[in-house]
Amino acid sequence: MSIAEKVKTIAQEARQAALAMARLSTTTKNEMLQQMATALEKAAPGLIAENTKDLEAGRQKGMAAAMLDRLMLDYGRIRGIADALREIATLPDPVGEVTRMWKRPNELMVGKMRIPLGTIGIIYESRPNVTADAAALCLKAGNAVVLRGGSEAINSNLAIAAVLQGVLKEMNIPAAALSLIPFTEREGVLEMLKQDESIDLIIPRGGESLIRFVVENSRIPVIKHYKGVCHVFVDQSADFDKAEQIIINSKTQRPGVCNALETLLIHRDVAAEFVPRIAATLSALGVELRGDEAFCGYALGTKPATEEDWHAEYLELILACRVVDDIDAAIDHINRYCSLHTESIITSDYSRAQRFIREVNSSCVMVNASTRFADGGQLGLGAEIGISTTKLHSFGPMGLEDLTTTKFIVYGDGQVRE
Repeated sequence: MSIAEKVKTIAQEARQAALAMARLSTTTKNEMLQQMATALEKAAPGLIAENTKDLEAGRQKGMAAAMLDRLMLDYGRIRGIADALREIATLPDPVGEVTRMWKRPNELMVGKMRIPLGTIGIIYESRPNVTADAAALCLKAGNAVVLRGGSEAINSNLAIAAVLQGVLKEMNIPAAALSLIPFTEREGVLEMLKQDESIDLIIPRGGESLIRFVVENSRIPVIKHYKGVCHVFVDQSADFDKAEQIIINSKTQRPGVCNALETLLIHRDVAAEFVPRIAATLSALGVELRGDEAFCGYALGTKPATEEDWHAEYLELILACRVVDDIDAAIDHINRYCSLHTESIITSDYSRAQRFIREVNSSCVMVNASTRFADGGQLGLGAEIGISTTKLHSFGPMGLEDLTTTKFIVYGDGQVRE
């Protein structure tokens, strides 16, 4: 069987399995996840052995130390994966929830009910824990899932998927509800992206180049998130102590993640006082500052910013900085350069805070809080499948609810249309 034929068969079988998943009770799904967690812990020696093959191949290819660390599994990390599955089992099941009901003049009762999306394709890189995490979220929401991990983790991913599929078989749930494309060739991804009759949604997780490749080649709707160019605006009414701590946390806690701060905007009325303070603090923490002319005038030695800096997702200790005339200029800058990820205003003025929330277009807009809170767990969603900067059908961190859609339900008592 060719790669194209095999991928098509996997997608078709997943489509059929999705029908069975949609009928499972919450109790059965939770038991399934609990058993998967236990099975992963029991299989740890075998998983580590398969992961060792991936690590050795990565070293031979000259993979960077940071990438090898993302790839590595040990007993502690496997326990962490198992605990994540147990956590997902405790989350409320969105399937079957009636989100609205209203009565029509003819006495019809109309409502909307949450149902699974169907079959979800996940394309991801490096981290083998995604095999379990993404599968668990999709299955808990009543979907089937087709996984395609990176070639660098193929042995680890196949081993984890086999353990999870074993639990499905033991519970008489179709094993095709959780499938993994076993091919490392790019053709496997391209064929997966053609299966629009079987797969309802594609979620890519990885770098910008992967996501753009998926978007350019997919016949299936894609939830995308290219990058995170996140902003903090310090308003003229800001508490400087709060502003300093929020900026430090947003930029330096984990600079290599998508919700880290990349551009700092400061109101001109407070620039003379606040710019030297924040510049000294950030420089002491090893942050390289790149500023516009006004910022450089208050923070001598700052590297001049270029147009490219306003677009940049550095993912390291570099920060673009700009002095703006007012909140209008701040909002205009953000809406021009942002990636629709996360923006925060530091202010003591309620009306300006509300205006910032209304007029900034990004998926997470915050007041007096670090951009690092743009995360499903931090926002109370539990585990997340990823962050969407696409407004259809989900916008921002995606939890279980975002792996469902809604259908109309109608209750009548013999009504017919006139």
